[in-house]
Amino acid sequence: MEDVLDVYERPYDPRFPVIYMDEASTQLIGEVRKPLPPKPGQLLRIDSEYERLGTCNLFMFCEPLGGWRNVRVTQRRTKADWAYALQDQIIEHDSQAQKLILLTDHLNTHSPSCFYEVFGPSTAHWLTERLEIHYSPKHGRRLNIAKCELSVLGRQCLNRRIDDALELGQEANAWQYERDRIAKKINWQFRTCDARQNFRTPEPAGNAVGPYSHLG
Repeated sequence: MEDVLDVYERPYDPRFPVIYMDEASTQLIGEVRKPLPPKPGQLLRIDSEYERLGTCNLFMFCEPLGGWRNVRVTQRRTKADWAYALQDQIIEHDSQAQKLILLTDHLNTHSPSCFYEVFGPSTAHWLTERLEIHYSPKHGRRLNIAKCELSVLGRQCLNRRIDDALELGQEANAWQYERDRIAKKINWQFRTCDARQNFRTPEPAGNAVGPYSHLG
């Protein structure tokens, strides 16, 4: 947890952008009956019955200090899907960034080994060398800002019935464009000192180390 929170403390450096990544599954929902159009003083009327048309996966990449986010819609969330999505991010930043600082979770599909399963060894090595990966704690995925962005996307854009993956991607891109345009940010306030206060454990007697130790 402290490793993740230390990443949040890093100052903005375009040579080493800190990028947060998370993913979520969303349903494609179709109408069984055509909604009735709104009338003066009356909202659009939608039937409670619906048709489930499968699911899509959403990859969310965001750089809070850079002020952007990127949503990628895929049919699945396999190792190949993750590898291609991350490859695009690395290539996009390659002209300016020396290395991408990536914060993600511990899913088995979120590992540089995926590059070697999807690409040739030389490409996989090139991609791996341009990443510095930090993993959120197993039970602490909410320490990832990308999860906050996914929550906002769900409330502002996906809180209605969308029955087609193409339309889902178009709506997500429109949301992303508008959110970047107005430079919306996540006000992250949980820091290492807060974590130590909330999860405080007593120091074993005689084992204090570091600059605050009482020696002699």
